Parts: sequence; C-alpha cells; structure tokens
Amino acid sequence: NECVGPDNLYDGRGKHKGLPLPNIIQWFKTMTTNEYIRNVKLSNWEPFNGKLWQRSYHDHIIRDKFELERIREYIRTNPKWWNKDRNDPNKH
Repeated sequence: NECVGPDNLYDGRGKHKGLPLPNIIQWFKTMTTNEYIRNVKLSNWEPFNGKLWQRSYHDHIIRDKFELERIREYIRTNPKWWNKDRNDPNKH
C-alpha cells in the first residue's frame, strides 16, 4: 500500500524530476523477470513460456479513495480471470 504523490515526482517549479515513467516500468519488468528466472532455476517455480509481462501498460491517475479501492479490488481478483483473457499466452 505505497503511494507516490506529486511532491515525489515534481520539483517546486512544476518540472518533472527523476526518470521518465517508461524507464521505471522497463526497469521493474527487467528486474522482476530476472528474479523470476532465478527462482525457476533455484526454487522450482513454474517456468513461463515466452514473456512474463505483457508488452505495454496502462498508467492512470487515481483521483479519490473510491477509485483506489476499485483498482485494488481489480488487482486482487484479476488472476482468476486470466484464463479468459485474449492475451493469455497459453491460448497461443
């Protein structure tokens, strides 16, 4: 339950500080994929076929606590719907 607010992203003049979001997402996907591969080898995690992450992502500004809870619920329930998703790699 971490939160990143405007003070973390912008300097006092409204200029963005730090890495652009696509670079952060790319780094996150790379690091988590490498960690997953390591655990496939060392901890008998189930191997993945092809890519661990989908190609793109959807960023969204959460505007209030109700929207935050709706998105959290989506994240919690999303895995059970994956087998119905057209992007499921097991369907190809």
